[in-house]
Amino acid sequence: MTLSVGEVRNSIEQGGLRLPHHIAILLDGNGRWALHRGLTRPQGHRAGGETAKRCTRNCHALGIQALTLFGFSTENWNRPMEEVQTLIALLEEYLYDIAWELVENNVQLRLSGRIAQMPSRIHQAIDFALQKTAECTGMVLNLAINYGAKAEMVDSANAALVAREKGTNSFHLDQEDFRRFLYAPNLSFPDLLIRTSGEQRVSNFLLWQIEDAYYHITPTLWPDFDLQEIWQAILAFQHRCVQPPRESQPAEEG
Repeated sequence: MTLSVGEVRNSIEQGGLRLPHHIAILLDGNGRWALHRGLTRPQGHRAGGETAKRCTRNCHALGIQALTLFGFSTENWNRPMEEVQTLIALLEEYLYDIAWELVENNVQLRLSGRIAQMPSRIHQAIDFALQKTAECTGMVLNLAINYGAKAEMVDSANAALVAREKGTNSFHLDQEDFRRFLYAPNLSFPDLLIRTSGEQRVSNFLLWQIEDAYYHITPTLWPDFDLQEIWQAILAFQHRCVQPPRESQPAEEG
């Protein structure tokens, strides 16, 4: 049975269910999805881009406050050059396509990762999408691009050292101080982590931020991830969640 957003919302409201504040998703399975259908890997990645748009719409409609999608990892550079170029081209196209829809839905775009190291061709698309959504105040869509959790921690440590040299930070760092130097310091930490394709590993994704997140692993390949999958993840979250949300972590500030 195909669910509608209205039906899911009604079930949430009638059941008094608590939504996760921030959902983070490891998008996996584009290549296998294409292989199973006799398609090319680029076609699988394109289908995955459409799923990312659909997932963003659904999460926004359900009232999720923040959504992080792992779009391009630092490890992706190790793939064949032709595939990397395809991923970059699709990401550029995706940013232009989704910007207007985000504005219509009052969704603000954020980026996490070593953005400066991305090819110059994509920076215009990044600037366009960020500028278009800068005044949006609703759900935050955080795209992890050229992202790796180990790289983030190294970059954060280096940023803290720079701040110390400038006299804006003390020599001693505690966890809250360190958080200020993360890529998205004002974004709440995920309380639900979803991985598609059945893989049971976190793949260098948000290692600092997911310490308290609940994991939901689905065998569904990313291009087939739909509203039903989100609903199942929310139900699993309800069954396993015993602690109230941390009020000290707003969805987004400023």
